[in-house]
Amino acid sequence: MPVRRPGTARPRRLPAAGILLTALALLLALPSPASAAPARGSAWMGMGVAAHDGRGGAPAATAAVQTEGVDVASYQGSVDWTTLWNSGVRWAYTKATEGTYYTNPSFGQQYDGSYGVGMIRGAYHFATPDTTTGAAQANYFVDHGGGWSADGRTLPGVLDVEWNPYGDACYGMTASAMTGWIADFLATYRARTGRDAVIYTATSWWTQCTGDHAGFASASPLWIARYAADPGTLPAGWGYYTMWQYTSTGPTVGDHDRFNGALDRVQALANG
Repeated sequence: MPVRRPGTARPRRLPAAGILLTALALLLALPSPASAAPARGSAWMGMGVAAHDGRGGAPAATAAVQTEGVDVASYQGSVDWTTLWNSGVRWAYTKATEGTYYTNPSFGQQYDGSYGVGMIRGAYHFATPDTTTGAAQANYFVDHGGGWSADGRTLPGVLDVEWNPYGDACYGMTASAMTGWIADFLATYRARTGRDAVIYTATSWWTQCTGDHAGFASASPLWIARYAADPGTLPAGWGYYTMWQYTSTGPTVGDHDRFNGALDRVQALANG
């Protein structure tokens, strides 16, 4: 039997429940995995908008005719396009690429599937201006699904430029550097396809990161992101929006959008 020196206490054993509670407290004290930057390639249209503005959105009633659409990415996997068509969705955009390092593995099912049920469809590119030039990313986009064809049911490509999910909101760029990068992408896309790309953005990001630059409005249609009852104030130069992403509902049904006009106006944009 071990001998205890006078004045020393016998070590106290924690009961099993106490050990479990202590371990749980230590686990809870660790940094949450959700606080870490997401994996490259995992960004989706509106990811930054959802983080800054929340995911909800309910458009106010309007007398103007608008046409319902959706945008999807790899999160949605295999999309049930028939159900979406039956719910009234008539146009869709699918994420094709990100940077010059990622292509959507579900692109074929999503892009061709929407077309197969009768929708007017298009592709979008998630911009990462801190990784490669605008021209390099435009070429990568066109080469991996972002092209355009004059079939009457293919919409021009979209440049999705918004908050950086991987770091600094403006990708570490000044406003002049950012507008130069965007101009590089747009000019290359037009040279490759003969069409002006749509710009998807949020007014607050555009103001912060481009200095509310007005120089692209004359050529590029605007797809505004705002999860509220109305699109709110638009970025400088645009007197109206072409599309409005009004809610981000998660990976099961895609984000929902309104085209600012009847179906014939969607077809007009597809026709160029």
